[in-house]
This record gives sequence, C-alpha cells and structure tokens, in this order.
Amino acid sequence: MALKTILIEPNNLLRQISQPVERVGDSERELMNDMLETMYDANGIGLAAIQIGVPKRIIVMDLCKEENKKLPMYFVNPLIIKKNEQKTIYEEGCLSVPNQFAEIQRSSKCEVEYLDYNGNKQNLQAEGLLATCIQHEIDHLEGILFIDYLSKLKKEMIIKKLSKQKIKPDRIIV
Repeated sequence: MALKTILIEPNNLLRQISQPVERVGDSERELMNDMLETMYDANGIGLAAIQIGVPKRIIVMDLCKEENKKLPMYFVNPLIIKKNEQKTIYEEGCLSVPNQFAEIQRSSKCEVEYLDYNGNKQNLQAEGLLATCIQHEIDHLEGILFIDYLSKLKKEMIIKKLSKQKIKPDRIIV
C-alpha cells in the first residue's frame, strides 16, 4: 500500500467526470487499498479516486467512530437508484477543500447499487451520515464538490482562500 497525494481545489482534475470501471481486478483492489490508507492518514471518512488524480468511479469510506477499529467500505461504479424526498443537513468538509466546512442539505436516505471490493454486485440502503457521505463521494465522481452547493460568493471566497494557500512558498526555519 502507498500513500497518495490528495488534490486540492482549485484543480481541473477535481472537475473531471470519472469513468466506469470495466472489471474489478488486482489493480483496482490495489488502488482501493492505497485510497483507504491515504484517507486514514488524512483523518477522512470518505475518498473518491479522482481526489488522488485517478478518474475512475471508485470510492472508499469508513464511518466507524470507535478508536482503533476499522470498517472500510468499497464502492466501484456506485449509482444512486433512489433518493427520498426528506432532506437532512450535515456540516460537510472535504479532504480536497481543507479546513472549510458548510451545512449542506441532501436526501436523508438513498439506495445505491455498486460493485464491492471483489467485483460482486451489491445494493445498499443508506440513511443518516452514510447517505450523506455516499452522496458527497458520488458527487466527486461527477466533478462536483460540496462547495458547489453554496452561494456563488461563498464558493468564490473559499476557492480564493485555497488558491492563496497553494501559492505560499515553503517555509524553512533554520
């Protein structure tokens, strides 16, 4: 397994639509393992492959809150087939939009079809945080970030702040 670099907004790759995976093989499993390691290292709960520069429809998540316990989930070619009308609001953040948070409204429940780590077809009934997280990550596969749900002004302010952080020279204290 290897740690990967997480892309930070603004970055054109983050706005790219990810391509379907034809078959879940060893290279896809290796990618998912690397993604999981990268996500854990960054203290995240979800990561889409595009966030490490790989435009494939692959997501990893782990919502377990227990110390030293891991319950990884793997989603290849996830597709939301049903969302309910009832909405819920969570304060969302994103590894590609560091240190920025906003309350985002999404469907409180959704049904997702996907392939698992071994390429087997699965169906998931998600609600609460799981539903929010899977919708957030599937948005990444469509080139959508959570800040796209904000007003134009708020979104521009966040992108401007992130742009300034990216161009700061590295500091060396001797």
